[in-house]
Amino acid sequence: MTNEEIRIGIFVCHCGTNIGGTVDVPSVIEYAKGLPGVVYAERNLYTCSDEGVTAIKNAIKEHGLNRVIVAACTPRTHEPLFRSACQEAGLNPYLFDFVNIRDQCSWVHMREPEEATEKAKDLVRMGVFRAARLEPLEYINIGVENTTMVIGAGVSGMTTALSIANRGFDVYLVEKEAEVGGLLRKINKLYPGNVDALASLEPTIKKVKEHPKIKLFTSSLVKRVDGYVGNFEVSAVQKENGEEKGHNFKVGTIIVATGAEVLKPDGLYGYGEHEEVITQMELEEKLKENKQEEKKDVVMIQCVGSRGQRVAYCSRICCAMAIKNAILLKEKNPDANIHVLHNGIRVFGVEYENLYRKAMQTGIRFDKYSPEKLPEVVKEDGGLKVKFFSEFVREAREYKADLVVLSTPMVQHPDALELSKLLRVPLGLDGFFFEAHVKLRPIDFSNDGIFLCGTAHSPKFVPESVAEAYGTASRASTILTKSEVETEGIVSDISQSICKGCGLCAEICEYGSIKINMYGPGEFGAEGNRALCKGCGTCAGACPYQAITMRHFRDEQILAQIKSAFVPEEGRIELRPRILAFSCNWCSYAGADMAGVSRFQYPPNAKLIRVMCSGRIDPWMMVEPFFHHAEGVLVTGCHIGDCHYVVGNYHAEMRVKFVKKLLEFAGIDPERLRLGWISAAEGQKFKELIESSVNEIKALGPFELEKHYDALVTVKEGVNNPKLRWIVGKIAEIARYVKLEEKEIDAFFEEIIKSEFMAEKVTSMLESEEHTIEGISESLSIPMQDVLKYVAPLMDRGTVQVNRMEGKKPFFISGRVW
Repeated sequence: MTNEEIRIGIFVCHCGTNIGGTVDVPSVIEYAKGLPGVVYAERNLYTCSDEGVTAIKNAIKEHGLNRVIVAACTPRTHEPLFRSACQEAGLNPYLFDFVNIRDQCSWVHMREPEEATEKAKDLVRMGVFRAARLEPLEYINIGVENTTMVIGAGVSGMTTALSIANRGFDVYLVEKEAEVGGLLRKINKLYPGNVDALASLEPTIKKVKEHPKIKLFTSSLVKRVDGYVGNFEVSAVQKENGEEKGHNFKVGTIIVATGAEVLKPDGLYGYGEHEEVITQMELEEKLKENKQEEKKDVVMIQCVGSRGQRVAYCSRICCAMAIKNAILLKEKNPDANIHVLHNGIRVFGVEYENLYRKAMQTGIRFDKYSPEKLPEVVKEDGGLKVKFFSEFVREAREYKADLVVLSTPMVQHPDALELSKLLRVPLGLDGFFFEAHVKLRPIDFSNDGIFLCGTAHSPKFVPESVAEAYGTASRASTILTKSEVETEGIVSDISQSICKGCGLCAEICEYGSIKINMYGPGEFGAEGNRALCKGCGTCAGACPYQAITMRHFRDEQILAQIKSAFVPEEGRIELRPRILAFSCNWCSYAGADMAGVSRFQYPPNAKLIRVMCSGRIDPWMMVEPFFHHAEGVLVTGCHIGDCHYVVGNYHAEMRVKFVKKLLEFAGIDPERLRLGWISAAEGQKFKELIESSVNEIKALGPFELEKHYDALVTVKEGVNNPKLRWIVGKIAEIARYVKLEEKEIDAFFEEIIKSEFMAEKVTSMLESEEHTIEGISESLSIPMQDVLKYVAPLMDRGTVQVNRMEGKKPFFISGRVW
C-alpha cells in the first residue's frame, strides 16, 4: 500500500438541511476535487443512509480508491458505520477518515454561511492531507476466557452475577463483607409498595448461593489483576476463621458493583454530640429493628454534607428517602410534628412525585432554608432546637425537636482508589467510578472488558441499579459468548533504535502495556504489549527521545493537519486570528459536538484536530502551528480527575505550563497558548472558550513569524530537549499525588529552562574563544554568580578548562573539545 499511488475519494453529506442549509456543499465538492491525491468526489443527501453507504462501496471498487473521507457529522457516532463499509468493499478500515462539518461547522456557524463554507473547505483539506498519510492497521484477535468476575455482592452485583450465570457462564462473585446484600440489608422499607427490603432481597440471595455457576467468595478482597480483555488473571484473598486463603482464577470480563456508603456527618448539626441527632440511614435501621421510639417533634434536614458542604453533587435518593421515612413516622404517630428543611426538594418520576404529595397531605411540613444561611441545631432549655431562615416567608424560624434526622449523601468507599489502580480504571471528580462515555458507553470503562453498575457509579435508586445490572450483564455477555475478540489497532509503536530505556513510559502507562527489558550490561529498552495498550498516546507525548508514536495518530499525520490548517489561497476568506485547537475524543471533542447539537454560535476562527486523549498532545504540537500561520493554539481535554485514560490530562496540563514558560523565555507572549477543560456535556463552556480565545488572541495582535522565527526555533529546541521532556513527565506524575502550587511549578520550569539554555550558550561561547566571567555576564545579560553556576558543572565534567584563577574564582576560562 505504501508504494501505491494515493487515490482519495471524498463524500460530502448534505445531511438534509443540517449541513446543506448553511454550507455550500457543491462548492466544497469542487474545491475538494482540486486537492492532491483526490481522484473522486461526490455529494450525498444522507451519506449514512443505505444509498450513501452503497455509493461508498461502489466508488471504492469503480475508482480504485485506497483512501476514503466522509465529510459529515461526528466520527464519535458514525465512524464505525463507514469503517465497516470500507472493509466490506475490501479496503482496510483504518484507511478511512472523518471530517466533521456539521456539529463543528454548519451547526455552530449558521449565521455565517460564507465563513462556514470556507471553514468546511479547510477541514476537508486537513482531512485530505491526513488521509494521504494513513496506513492499514489490523485489529488484534484475542482468545476469551468464558468466565467473569463480579466485584461486590449487593443488589446490582448479585443481579449481574445471576443474569450472566443463567446464560451458562461461570461467575466468580467477590464480596468484601461477611454477608451479601450490601447497603440494602440496612434499609427498612422500599418504595413503592413499602415492602420489607431484606425480604425482597432474600430470594436473590438464595438463588446466588444455590446457583451451580456462581462461586461466591465472602470476606474477600481482590489483590491483583493482570492481563486484558478476554484474559484477566485475578488473585483474591479470603479471610476465614482468622486465616487468609488465596484464590487465583482467570476471567474474560470484570464487573465493578462495589456499591457506595453513606457519609457520616461528623461535625455537622451536632451529629456525634447529641444522641438525638441521627442520619437517615440510622433511622432506617432503627425503624427496621423497631427500636425507634415515638417522637412528638421531628425535624429532618436535607443536603447535609452534599451540594457544596462536603461533596459537590446531589445524591438524588436523599429527598425520596426522607419523605418515605417522614410518612412512616407520621403513620406511627399521627400527632407528630414533622418538618423537612430543604434546599429544594428533588424527586424523580411520577411515583416519587406522588409520594411527595402524599407527605404534604398527611400534614408533613416542608420549609426551604437558605443555602447561604444554613440551619443550626442548638441545645436550649434541656432540649434541641433547630433554627433557620425560611426562604418561603423570608424570616427566621425555629422548631423544637425530640429527634433531628440528617439526610446525608452516598459517597464512594475509601478503598475505591486502590481498586481503580488494580483495574486501571478512572475515578471521577466526585470519587465514583467513571464511565467511558456518559451517552455512548455509560456502563463501560475505557479499559476494555471491564464494566460498571449500581451505586459504584453514582447514587441510584434500587430499580435503577437493577436495570443497570441487567445492562452490564448483557454487555459482558457480548464478549463471553465469543471464542475471541477484536481490539483496536490504534496502539503505540516503540522504535528500539531510538529508545534509551529510561523507563518514563512504563511509569506513566496506567494499563501496564509497556515494560523495560535489559538487553545487556547497561542496555535497556521499552517493549509494548498491543493487547494491553488503549491507544491514549500519553507515552508518545512524554517520551524524552520521541521514540514512541501512536498508530493512526502518528506524528506525521498530525503534522500534516497542522501544516494544512491555514494555507493562504487566492480568493478565499481569511479569518483572523487563526487558532488551531487540539481536542480529546472523549470529552472536549464531545463538548464541541454538544455545542453543535445545542446550536450554540461561536466564531469560525478555530479548527480542531482530534486525538484520543489530551495526553497525546506532544509539546512540539503546541509550537509547530506557529510556524504555519497559526496565531494561537488551544489545548483541550477532560477535567482533571476525569481523564478516560486516568493520567493523560495531568501530562497535558504540565506540558502546557512548560511550553508557556518556554515561550515567555524566548520573548513570545505565552497567552497565545491556552488550555481548557471541557466535559462532554459542556457545549456552552466550549462556545465560551472559543469566544474568549478569539478575543484575547486578537487583542495580542498578529503573530509575525519573521520577527519571532529565531525565538520559535529556540522554543522548538526546548520542547525536543530529552532532559527537559523527562523532567516535565516526572513532574506530571508527581502532580497526580502531591499538590503543587502554581508558583512552585512556574518557578521550577523557569529555572530548568534558563539553566539548560544558558548552559548551552555558555558552552558555545567557551568553545569559540577565551572569556572572562565579566565578559560572559555582560554578553548574556545575567549576573556573574549565575555565570559561575552554569560554568561550574561544565568544569566538573571537563567540558571547559580554567586558564587563570583570581582568588577562588576562575577569571579566564576556555572551552575544551574532546
